[in-house]
Amino acid sequence: MPLTEEDIERLEALGYRREEFAVRGPDGVWRLRNVDGHCVFLDPSTGRCRVYPYRPMGCRLYPLVYVPGEGVTVDPECPLAATIPRSVVEKLAPRVLELVRKIYGRLPE
Repeated sequence: MPLTEEDIERLEALGYRREEFAVRGPDGVWRLRNVDGHCVFLDPSTGRCRVYPYRPMGCRLYPLVYVPGEGVTVDPECPLAATIPRSVVEKLAPRVLELVRKIYGRLPE
């Protein structure tokens, strides 16, 4: 999950160190760290996010994702993907694209 600088600052303000929750990808974009196949903030004992009210923008948008060459779509790996009408995706797509630009600085190639 990509992170904006605002996401990182918000999580650091909670007392987390950047290196605890984020990794920088080869494209230079900071992303949430995964541990044992799940987000570092997932509490395995409850199945809930430890930072839900402060979660990153990408988490707030999920299951909407940006796929290069395809645009904004619903993540097919989401168990509820089939329940989200295409009309909702089309309505939200411009706002999601704006946020993708904010995260990446531009749209990924």
